[in-house]
Amino acid sequence: MARRRYALIAGLASGLLVVLGGCSSPEPPPEPDVTVDLLHGDWREVPGVTAGSGGLQITATARRIVRQDGGGGQPNPPLNLSGIHLVVGGDFTLSATFADVTADASWALYDRPPVIADEFRVEPAGLRLTLQGDDLEIAVFDGTQKRDVTQPVPVHDEHVTVSDPGAPLTVRRSGDTLEIASGADTLSSLPLGKVFSSGELWLGLSSDSGAFDVTSLKAAAPKSAGLRTSGAAIAGVQPSADGLQELAARTRPDFRIGAAVALGPLTGDEDYARDVVSNFGSVTPENAMKPQFLSPQQGVYTFEEADAIIAIAESKGMIVHGHTIAFSEAMPRWMQELPTGSEPERRASAGALLDYVTTVVTHFKGRLDSLDVVNEPFDVDQGTSLQQNIWYRVFGPGYPAVVSQAVYDADPTVKQFINENGADVPGERQDALLKLALDTNAQGGHIYGVGLQAHIYDLETDAISAADLTQTLNLFEDAGLHVRISENDVTDDQGTEVQAEQYATVLATCLRSRACVSYTTWGVDHRYNWWINDGSLQQGHDYLFKDGQPTPAYEAMKRALGG
Repeated sequence: MARRRYALIAGLASGLLVVLGGCSSPEPPPEPDVTVDLLHGDWREVPGVTAGSGGLQITATARRIVRQDGGGGQPNPPLNLSGIHLVVGGDFTLSATFADVTADASWALYDRPPVIADEFRVEPAGLRLTLQGDDLEIAVFDGTQKRDVTQPVPVHDEHVTVSDPGAPLTVRRSGDTLEIASGADTLSSLPLGKVFSSGELWLGLSSDSGAFDVTSLKAAAPKSAGLRTSGAAIAGVQPSADGLQELAARTRPDFRIGAAVALGPLTGDEDYARDVVSNFGSVTPENAMKPQFLSPQQGVYTFEEADAIIAIAESKGMIVHGHTIAFSEAMPRWMQELPTGSEPERRASAGALLDYVTTVVTHFKGRLDSLDVVNEPFDVDQGTSLQQNIWYRVFGPGYPAVVSQAVYDADPTVKQFINENGADVPGERQDALLKLALDTNAQGGHIYGVGLQAHIYDLETDAISAADLTQTLNLFEDAGLHVRISENDVTDDQGTEVQAEQYATVLATCLRSRACVSYTTWGVDHRYNWWINDGSLQQGHDYLFKDGQPTPAYEAMKRALGG
């Protein structure tokens, strides 16, 4: 048996299963198992995972999620979201063998994909095993958020010593018991609780600071458990003849209605996948194309999740709007900390930033219809001054033209936008956005238009009237610029009917203007509308669907489109 080195969290020790002997009747013969080889499944779009003839090689990516102020750094290890996952209706056994572990090796099993927001990750129920030398950490999560969501606390956390780090690790569910073993040694046996209650198993392999190989990875279960592999939930869904996009196309065939989407629910939630494909002709990766997700370390790129979203969009006939290049937030630590104190430092940092732009835009060349080359350039207090972010500190106030030219050099066909909030209605901020776009082009940039985010968090201060939006669209059209309604969402604080009216007003006004080329809502279903208030997780109700069902806002938008 393995030697325990760390006590269980208080309260769990009393729940461990005690195996009793003395059965009076013979056991029936065991049911034959169904076995699945996971090693040779589809792992192509998992960051840090490379498939080879001998198995999988895992390398550290240092993926983190930072807060808006640049602080924090919640770990964001990948799962296999677009490739293989398992469906099983009862007991199961999974085994994995690691080799050539240079620092640490982690294996995660979750019962659903995590929810990834722009500032945090909501950890699902599941299990994470981390091997470091002969030490194995066993961490169990039950999917509840009892403390700070950015620092998830396992309901069970113990360290045990394994006698042979090269022996297969085994995770076994048997009835209400979860058992962890290494080779022939049982390391831990504990109550199953809320873990693996969904009937699905999502798999992740990662390392914090090194590399390792996976030489075997298998699943087995009794035939009655129905063990099978499953692909993405979106695979069999098709556009709907009465969806939002098809209705809009009857009036304006070139007009696109889109949504900001995330890979987890696209592949793991059938309702979400159906609602996206049925209704939208355009998608914006909600977070997967932001700098901290694309390049967690300088010179290291993790395009896999963005590539998976784009591949899904292509397979469904949807176009993709890229989001985003130059942004004050969502930057990896290396980008935030580029030196700017002297001219030689600024030149070196300029080279690093332009290398990033060229690498990213070249990678996606030909696959993006449009792109936010500059996102939220103005200060966060609804003023008109440029944020003095790393792009400003390196290139000066003319940085949008520098970024725009670099994007054009890498892909001259992608339509370039400057995207901003608080400029949806006439005022100083709108005037500043118009001036910035025109000045950028005068300095050699290639700005096609502006994105008006249209976030309506407070109907008293953020509401957009048809008259104001019409005036706004005419202003940009007269200047020779196009407009996207880029991130529309609406609070329901004054009720769902008021919310619905505001949604319909923005869409209908945009559709009537030739300057307004597309409309995008920032999200799909309330299931994934989360934010943090004073450290606690709060759920919003700002989107078009609630638990897979249309809201009054969705119905109002259909009426606005003539449906």
